[in-house]
Amino acid sequence: MAIPKLLNGGLLSTRRKSVTRACERGLKLRSQYADGVKMPTTISIVVAFVGLFFSILCKADGGVPTKGFEHLALTPPRGWNSYNSFSWIVSEKEFLDNAKFVSEHLLKFGYEYVVVDFLWYRKLEPDASVWSSGHDVIDQWGRPVPDPGRWPSSRDGRGFARVAEQVHAMGLKFGIHVMRGISTAAVQANTPILGAKGSPDTKSGRPWLAADIAVPGTECKWMTCCFMGIDASSEGGRAFVKSLYDQYASWGVDFIKHDCVFGVPDLRISEIELVSKSIAEAGRPMVYSLSPGVQATPEIGSKVSNMANMYRVTADDWDTWSDLETHFDVARDFAAAGMIGAPSERGRSWPDLDMLPLGWLTDPGAPVGPHRWCNLSPAEQHTQVSLWAMAKSPLMYGGDLRAIDNATLSLITNPWILDINAHSVDNLELQSTPSHTSSKSSRFGLSDCKDEIPRRWSLRSVRHSQDANQVCWTSTASSERRWRKGEELPLKCLHWTPFASGSQVANTSSRMGFIASPPELHGCLAPVVLGISNTEVQQPSMQNVECSSEEPNQLWHLTAEGRLRNEHTGLCAIVVEEGERIWVARHSSDQVYYMAFFNLGSTATHMAVGIDTVIRRFVPSTKIIDVSSGSNPHRRVMLADNTDLICKAFDVWNQHDLGVVGNSVGALVEGHGVAVYILTCTTSL
Repeated sequence: MAIPKLLNGGLLSTRRKSVTRACERGLKLRSQYADGVKMPTTISIVVAFVGLFFSILCKADGGVPTKGFEHLALTPPRGWNSYNSFSWIVSEKEFLDNAKFVSEHLLKFGYEYVVVDFLWYRKLEPDASVWSSGHDVIDQWGRPVPDPGRWPSSRDGRGFARVAEQVHAMGLKFGIHVMRGISTAAVQANTPILGAKGSPDTKSGRPWLAADIAVPGTECKWMTCCFMGIDASSEGGRAFVKSLYDQYASWGVDFIKHDCVFGVPDLRISEIELVSKSIAEAGRPMVYSLSPGVQATPEIGSKVSNMANMYRVTADDWDTWSDLETHFDVARDFAAAGMIGAPSERGRSWPDLDMLPLGWLTDPGAPVGPHRWCNLSPAEQHTQVSLWAMAKSPLMYGGDLRAIDNATLSLITNPWILDINAHSVDNLELQSTPSHTSSKSSRFGLSDCKDEIPRRWSLRSVRHSQDANQVCWTSTASSERRWRKGEELPLKCLHWTPFASGSQVANTSSRMGFIASPPELHGCLAPVVLGISNTEVQQPSMQNVECSSEEPNQLWHLTAEGRLRNEHTGLCAIVVEEGERIWVARHSSDQVYYMAFFNLGSTATHMAVGIDTVIRRFVPSTKIIDVSSGSNPHRRVMLADNTDLICKAFDVWNQHDLGVVGNSVGALVEGHGVAVYILTCTTSL
């Protein structure tokens, strides 16, 4: 079996790497000059000019990486997080047992971070819960420290230092979850602020205290009992945050998940800026992750992408189809906005679709550990991992690894999926039909007319009305065919108005005409091709418009093959019982393309896309030549220099070599399932 090689070409293009190296050298020279290196006057002027040039160059190229942080998250981070399996109650032993599994079985697949999620400072005692106050452990400066009952190694006063040492000895990196601002426990105790200069009260000259920096009315919306925002512009606020991250650095922390600071209800840009700066000043490289991302948009993401390596773009994701389905639109929007892998002062930045709630799990906010298996079907689990890969989301596994089964382990270690996640570029949603409807509904969508799926449109007369005609959709796919008394029933019919040219009387059997929208919409159906701002991506969609025989995009041609083609746009009408999404990407340096067919519907459906459609998305100069031979049309895919392309396809999940493919690639995709292909193209000799 011919299996495509894994293309570890890296995320950075050759140009990007060259510019990065040039930036580093130029800025180093400027730094030496600024530090007082003795030079002749003429040379010093030249050096100053060169330094200024490189400063401008690096800024234009996406920002100058903070020294020591430029190699952070060059690909989407991978690891394990305790939340989905232990909620807030994970113990030191449970955490280290999972870390050991990561080290022994997942590190070789790029999973390197192990992260303690929230409330590691909360005592596990009666009446303690996610939403209860009075149980948090803090030090004399109001900073959280691990609960010694669950984290016995912290009893020596070194916090997580001993845990981090053990994690590092396993070859892994250690992460923790932190909340916004300051805890109400610290505010109520009114603890002093370590390192704060001056006084909030010039008259009394007293030192800065917790109550001086806490901002009333900024309580975390989903944990109002326990955390509130701080005044990031005050001396006390800046000193408090600095003391936090100096302490985390001394513990050996490599990853910070900062919660309740991102998303519409809890956005705290000033605090994100301060934390990002404090991490840099602490001197230890730490991946900086933001959460939770409720109602996040690319516009909001653009405000933080230069300061963080990861930022959540959804609410918490759990193991339900309704949760998973909501990720498709937001993933599409961030991809279209060019946010995937954006350059930042901290290396790279990634929209985060949340952890993978797979395997042995607990429940949201539950005061118990793992006790149930993932509710997603095998097909849905493949869909989740595939979307995370195509959207280049960080991969943070959430289940208890001590109980992982072989199927789940195989799912998260598929080498081709991981390669797509790490090294694909130009990822985007190529085609879609609307989602969020019931399983019994159907809708009208569009295809590129190049697929080889057996679908049919036909004209039908309505009884008792000579002029009333319908155009109806049926399908030869067995999963979609319906019968009654031996007669095949159409899936959907719409009123058909034949086209009349000039004085010519319209023939009721005319194969040119207009389609009325479903009765509840009162209009006509027409394809509209919209552009997504600031990108080259064009999104076709079927829309309801006011009927007009003067609008060319409303005229349809019913072909002899049963396709309903819009000659103005070259698109064909289809009926889909639920949502379908097609994602594509490419490798940065080879003629290798990635395709993922997502069936959001509950029943199996055929999905396909023309090879030329995929390639021309990335190589607009590609030529397409039709070479017909009787009833078997053939399409040649060529480059601008008239060199033919020969493409082979590989089924990623089934690990099946499809060999040389012709016009299109497609599959019968089960309900809520996915098919992923690697298309490797070479020039013919």
